[in-house]
Amino acid sequence: MNFEEKIDLLNQLLEENRFKTLREEIVELNEVDISEFIEMLPKEKAIIVFRFLPKDLAAEVFANLETEAQQRIIHEITDQELGHILDEMFMDDMVDMMEELPAGVVKRVLKNTDEATRGTINAFLKYPKDSAGSIMTAEFTNLRANMSVKEAINYIRKHGADSETLYNAYVIDSNRVLDGVITLRTLLLNRDDEIVSDLMEDDVTKVHISDDKEDVAYLFNRYDYLSLPVVDSEDRLVGIITYDDIIDVMEDETTEDFELMAATIPSGKAYLKTPAWELARNRIVWLTVLMISGVITGGILSRYEESFTAIPLLVTFIPMLTNTGGNAGSQASTLVIRGMVLNEIEVSDGLKVLWKEFRVSLIAGLFLAVINYIRLYISYPGQEKVVLVVSLAIFATVILAKVVGGLLPMAAKVFKLDPAIMAAPLITTIVDAMSLMLYFVLAGWILNL
Repeated sequence: MNFEEKIDLLNQLLEENRFKTLREEIVELNEVDISEFIEMLPKEKAIIVFRFLPKDLAAEVFANLETEAQQRIIHEITDQELGHILDEMFMDDMVDMMEELPAGVVKRVLKNTDEATRGTINAFLKYPKDSAGSIMTAEFTNLRANMSVKEAINYIRKHGADSETLYNAYVIDSNRVLDGVITLRTLLLNRDDEIVSDLMEDDVTKVHISDDKEDVAYLFNRYDYLSLPVVDSEDRLVGIITYDDIIDVMEDETTEDFELMAATIPSGKAYLKTPAWELARNRIVWLTVLMISGVITGGILSRYEESFTAIPLLVTFIPMLTNTGGNAGSQASTLVIRGMVLNEIEVSDGLKVLWKEFRVSLIAGLFLAVINYIRLYISYPGQEKVVLVVSLAIFATVILAKVVGGLLPMAAKVFKLDPAIMAAPLITTIVDAMSLMLYFVLAGWILNL
């Protein structure tokens, strides 16, 4: 039975009030699928289904719900029920929830946690939003270097249930300074009397609390880590970051880049769950900027009005010229932006990018110019000079567009801006203005206008 069929069955059981069977069926689903099912339901039915869940499963499902659904459930359940959920939730999931909920709801949530948990939550909420500290969890397994393998395994059995992951155990000293890391596999495959300090890796890749989470994501992506330790300024272990949290970071950053490249302000919300007025507000800013910048293109056209009055045929090629330039520029900017996001391209590589895009543009521009010349020569007999002007303009525009498209994202990085800002819409506007100027300058030279 696939997911859609399962959802249909659950809805039928709910409609028929067959709650015992519903409970038996729903607990067989993954917690992510259960959360999606609950979000599909009306408020009253969602609360009923949520209350059917066992306590440990309810906490996992609750952590996967959207903020609005979490808020509705918090309003409807008792303090005792809320306390059970919070006791089972991992710290990073709880902090993520706190960051999104309204202040009044957060106050009630905090009221149902113990003093130690409240202190940890408040400490996490103080970390900058884009820092490693904001996405780490304080629930991890730590060992001592002088433990034997048997002692380490017994310790993990006793305390591991409270850890978010058991792939790696981090070795610390009496001051919580990070000494090394050892995998569970290593512990299981060695003799009971072996000492942890002899088996652990002491050259540990770690990140600082204040490190940017994009840099942390790069480390996970490059080295395929399952988790990374987070240390403070004194090298004390304060938390770990797990791969599931980094996947969320990668998704959020990719979404933000796509939104910036589409000339819209990132919203951080799902499209269908974002109000129309908010979507419009996020788009209006860049639409206004691009509309005003379009005045530059109009100014150039008005300046050379005499040229296309003398030879009206020149006007018919302007859309082709601007479209080609915009497409060429967006190709270059997209690839460079992607390379910068993946840390394949640094600002110091500016000359390499310039030389690469120049060579690419020479090949692409020459090919397009030749194809264009042949096509127009056949289509407009007796207009050889005009055909030459258009073909040379195409060649020059492609070179200009690809060089500008390749360098502008790097310029944005120099000025501490997101390179994604310099994407297709802005590149197209800039290239349009410059290509039109080139076009009419060439027309003036060759046609004596």
